[in-house]
Amino acid sequence: MNSACLFTISAPSGAGKTSLVRALLDSKPNDLTVSVSHATRAIRQGETDGVDYHFVSLETFEQMVDAGEFLEHALVFDNHYGTARASVEGLLGSGRHVILEIDWQGARQVRQERPDTVCIYILPPSRAVLEQRLTDRATDDRQTIERRMLAADREMSHYNDAEYLVINEDFDQALYDLECIIHAQGMTRDRQIFKYQALIDSIPEEMD
Repeated sequence: MNSACLFTISAPSGAGKTSLVRALLDSKPNDLTVSVSHATRAIRQGETDGVDYHFVSLETFEQMVDAGEFLEHALVFDNHYGTARASVEGLLGSGRHVILEIDWQGARQVRQERPDTVCIYILPPSRAVLEQRLTDRATDDRQTIERRMLAADREMSHYNDAEYLVINEDFDQALYDLECIIHAQGMTRDRQIFKYQALIDSIPEEMD
């Protein structure tokens, strides 16, 4: 047991996951961090290697898979993504809660490796709103949007894997909901015992 907690946050494309996680990190810079995933896709305009993703070749990625270096990895939209095991362990060891922004496949793998992981799923208020958000981004053509909506249906069907559901209808409310979840998990009995072991050791055993 560690005083820090590992969280996975999953959502269909367009549900606002990335924006919410960034705002969450800004609100809790000393208590919370995010593990930067590895990705085989091309870097996009405005992205920074090592900040948004660790961009690697397919060959390098496959070598890391063979070496067992990933806590989880998955194929998403023809590209490979993975979370380095050593990175997560190091961040947790620093005492800060760690967030993994991954899809349901990755979240399920992480849960298998670390059963104490807390899984959060972000949903849009409706499919119509999700489709409108994808359209408003103006980064994809119609065919790509339709493909993303089909993928979103598959993704959202796994919402039941998570302990917590956050509906991103109002951004500020969704952010507050996430903050509450993070805070509550840090206050569990076992994590408080770990954090305040000296105090706990000074308390007598249960008395009649």
